[in-house]
Amino acid sequence: MTTSALSLSVLDLIPVRTAQSSAQAIAASVALAQSADRLGYTRYWVAEHHNMQAVASTNPPVLIGILAARTERIRVGSGGVMLPNHSPLVIAEQFGLLEAAFPGRIDLGLGRAPGSDPMITALLRSSGAVSEVDAFPRNIDDIAALLQPGGAALSLTSGQEYALRATPAADAMPEIWLLGSSDYSARLAAKQGMPYVFANHFAGDGTTQALDLYRRGFTPSDTLAAPRTILTLNVVVADTAAEARALALPQMQQMARLRSGQPLGPLATLEEAAATTMAPAQQGMIERMSATWILDEPVAAAARIRDLAARFGVDEVMLQPIASAHGTAAPATSPARERTLELLAAELLEAAPAPVTGP
Repeated sequence: MTTSALSLSVLDLIPVRTAQSSAQAIAASVALAQSADRLGYTRYWVAEHHNMQAVASTNPPVLIGILAARTERIRVGSGGVMLPNHSPLVIAEQFGLLEAAFPGRIDLGLGRAPGSDPMITALLRSSGAVSEVDAFPRNIDDIAALLQPGGAALSLTSGQEYALRATPAADAMPEIWLLGSSDYSARLAAKQGMPYVFANHFAGDGTTQALDLYRRGFTPSDTLAAPRTILTLNVVVADTAAEARALALPQMQQMARLRSGQPLGPLATLEEAAATTMAPAQQGMIERMSATWILDEPVAAAARIRDLAARFGVDEVMLQPIASAHGTAAPATSPARERTLELLAAELLEAAPAPVTGP
């Protein structure tokens, strides 16, 4: 155990393995969230992705309600809601209700990317959720205003004002975070005085520049007096570094296929990944990921996480536990992801229970 604790959180895409149903993948993530809650992690966020066989995290508000109802202490939120897909009023209503049901435990992370391909974006907008990317800053302001206990007023062409609230008798509002992986998001978060999450787990090259831009340009707001940051990391921790790399191989192969424009299927099991031969260019991508992701035994992994947090000066680290599982693993479980959280909690979190031993 270290002498000084580091705030740790979890990002979950709710991966779907071979021969695993959506129901089983969600059950595995519920168990993972409960472990994070018990171990002392700060927050548990779910992403928004669409039409991907390996990802069940399609609807953050629904999943947040499921996870918050099955946990006790941990904050639950979106990492993030992809705002161009949705009406600001609908998001404000959803998260206003979640905050009312689980007071003090809800986070609203907002992103500017669509989170899918143009066809899915068009289908989402055909339901009336038209929120252009260029309107992103204004839509953030609208959501924040609608979530305030006093609500907002809409100015009509007649000169009258139309009162509007996300929920009729709000006591409080969720924390709103801006997510990003670019200079644009860093500048916007700074300008609007919002807490900022940098997606280092897939855009690590720009981390230093984005966080520097955010801190230098930060303007205090009514909700935040000083910069506040989270850094995301891809992580697998096991008893040995070799085991951690083997557990991460299915996800690294999946990312290599994605980046080379290849079709994606469910997340492979460890046995399937070990038997797969990747193209040379894809293998090069895997080797680079293996060098930059945190894939190690507990002490070394904790040291790297602590060093990265200090290097970038972040307030919190959000881990994406990307381990797959053996083909023999129970379908409604994710044992290696739970093991990752347990081993890191024992190294980095104060008063965390000792990790569970065994397979």
